Amino acid sequence: MTIIVAADEKWGIGNKDELLVRIKEDHKNFKELTTGHTVILGRKTLSTFPGGLPLKNRTNIIMSRDPGYSVEGAKVAHSVDELLEMVKDIDDEVFVIGGGTIYDQLLPYCDKAIVTRIDHTYEADTYLHDLDADEEWEITDTSDEQTYFDLTYHFVTYERKK
Repeated sequence: MTIIVAADEKWGIGNKDELLVRIKEDHKNFKELTTGHTVILGRKTLSTFPGGLPLKNRTNIIMSRDPGYSVEGAKVAHSVDELLEMVKDIDDEVFVIGGGTIYDQLLPYCDKAIVTRIDHTYEADTYLHDLDADEEWEITDTSDEQTYFDLTYHFVTYERKK
């Protein structure tokens, strides 16, 4: 599985259940990479989408501990074990798209992370594990510097060392 996320300099990814910043090119990159594939997200992340609806042109798997939870147009996994069973035979890239709890739960099962690293520190209450400080992960690709108004950022690919 592949994590896809935008993180600031201190690995902040959200504040008060919202993204730290909305960068048009980051959203475009996200859409290009995930369209036609499977995405895994939490119930709270789904509620932040337009209309609270699953993403179009993707297989959406929503994680929720609530055994009665269901979503039209999406599959629901109620545990990590159930999720792993659902995705084990998918012969395609599966993206973990948030939020923080879902990233924490699924990081051990991911072998790749595509991180939009934003050269700024925001007020954040949700963080991603610091892949730069983790000896199990290495940077395998970094884009040229990107700009969004006065912000600079890079698309950075991390892979778990074999």
